[in-house]
Amino acid sequence: MNKDYLSFYINGKWVRPENRTTLPVINPATEKSFTEISLGTADDVDTAARAARAAFPAWSQTSREERLAILDKILAGIKARAEDLAQAISQEMGAPISFARTAQVGTGIAHFATARHILSSYAFEETRGTTQIIKEPVGVCGMITPWNWPLNQLTCKVAPALATGCTMVLKPSEIAPVSAMILAEIIHEAGVPAGVFNLVNGDGPSVGAAISAHPEIDMVSFTGSTRAGREVAKAAADTIKRVCQELGGKSANIILDSADLAAAVKGGVMGCFGNCGQSCNAPTRMLVPQSRMAEAIEIARATAAKAMPGNPADESARLGPVVSQMQYDKIQSLIQAGIDEGATLVAGGTGKPEGLEIGYFVRPTVFANVTNQMTIAREEIFGPVLSIIGYKDDNDAVRIANDTVYGLSGYVSGAPDHARAIARQIRSGMIHINGAGPDFSAPFGGYKQSGNGREWGVEGFHDFLEIKAIMGYNA
Repeated sequence: MNKDYLSFYINGKWVRPENRTTLPVINPATEKSFTEISLGTADDVDTAARAARAAFPAWSQTSREERLAILDKILAGIKARAEDLAQAISQEMGAPISFARTAQVGTGIAHFATARHILSSYAFEETRGTTQIIKEPVGVCGMITPWNWPLNQLTCKVAPALATGCTMVLKPSEIAPVSAMILAEIIHEAGVPAGVFNLVNGDGPSVGAAISAHPEIDMVSFTGSTRAGREVAKAAADTIKRVCQELGGKSANIILDSADLAAAVKGGVMGCFGNCGQSCNAPTRMLVPQSRMAEAIEIARATAAKAMPGNPADESARLGPVVSQMQYDKIQSLIQAGIDEGATLVAGGTGKPEGLEIGYFVRPTVFANVTNQMTIAREEIFGPVLSIIGYKDDNDAVRIANDTVYGLSGYVSGAPDHARAIARQIRSGMIHINGAGPDFSAPFGGYKQSGNGREWGVEGFHDFLEIKAIMGYNA
C-alpha cells in the first residue's frame, strides 16, 4: 500500500495542507513505514469545525428517510471495500489479516447496520399531556479515536452521529489512520453533504486538544486511555461541552467453582490474547478458586503454548505484533514487574518470540499466584499478558473483581443462576456470562475511570441528542 494520504477531508473536499510536517505510518510487523500522513494544526481543526457548523442547519433537518438512504450507501461502500479496509488495518496496527477481515471490518459493518435498524423506528418525539418532548441532534461533534480497533471505534461514533442528524470533525489515531481515510472516501462516495463529515489527521496535543477546546464543537466523543481522557475533559471544560468517554479497563474474569474449569480457563486465556491483548475490555484478570490454582495453571500453560504470534499477512496467523515500539517497551517493563514482584511465570516472559526478531512481537505471557495489589493486576497492560488470581469464596471473588479504578467489563463462568447472581454484584458496565460474545444492540461503556456515556445500540444515540420540552404544544 503506497497511496498518498497527505490530505485532509474538509467540507466535502480532499485538502492538501502546504508545508506541513508529515508522519510515517509504521507497519508493526516490519517496523517500516508503508505510507505517511500530514499532521494537522489548530487552524485545520478550526476550518473543519466551521464547515461542520455551516452544514449543521440543513443536515439536522433532513428526514429519517434521507438519513436511512445515506446509511445504506455507506454500508454498501464498506462491504464493497472490505478487503481494502482489512489490508489497511492489518498493516497499520498489526491485526492478522484473517482477524482484520472478520472481526475488525465486521464491527464496522455491524455498527452501521445497527444504526440503520435503530433509526428506522427511533422515536424522536413523544407527547406527555400537553407537552411535546423532542430529541434533537446535539450539534457539531468532535471525535477522537484510537488505534486498537480503528474501524470499530470510528463507526460506533460516526454511524449514530449521522443517524441523529449531527455533523462532525474526526481525528483518527495518527498511528492507524489509513482505515479512517478509506472510510472518508466511502462517505464521500455515498453523497454525504459537504461539511457533515470532516477528517483532520494529527496527534493528541495538537489536533485532539484543539477539537476538545473548540467553541464551535458541542460535544466530544473520545476513546482512548484514561490518562488522555482526563486531558480531553480538562480542555473541554471551558466551553461546557458534553464529553463522552470510553477509557481503560482491567476486567475480571471470575471462574466459579461450578464452571467447567478446563473450558473456562482455555476461553479466558484466548480471550485475553485476542487482538494481541489490545482491547480495553480484555479479560486480563482471571479469578479462580484458590483450591484449583494448580489445575488452572496447567490448563493455561497448555493453552498459551498454542498461541504463538506470526506474520499478520499470513492467512493462518492468529496473533500479530503489538502496535508500536512504545507499546512493546511498556509491555516488556510490566512483564518484568510481574517477575520482580514475585508472580509465578507460567508462560511467556520478556523478549521476542523465537524467529520473530523483527516486528513488535510479544511473547504471550501468563502469570499465576498473582495478588490484586501487584502492578500487573492494577495497571492496564494492553498486551497479551494474563494474571491469574486465587480467591477463597464468592464474596472474595466479587471483592477482588471490584477492587480496581476501572469498571468497563467483566466475565463470569459457572452454573447459570450462580453466574447471574455474581454478575449483578460486579461494578462494571458490561458482563459476559459463560462465554457470551459482544452484542451490537447492547450499550458499550463503563463505570468509574473507564469512562462515561454509552456507545452501541439505542444508548449509542443518546449522547448525540439534546432533549427539548415544548409546554402547551398540545393544548
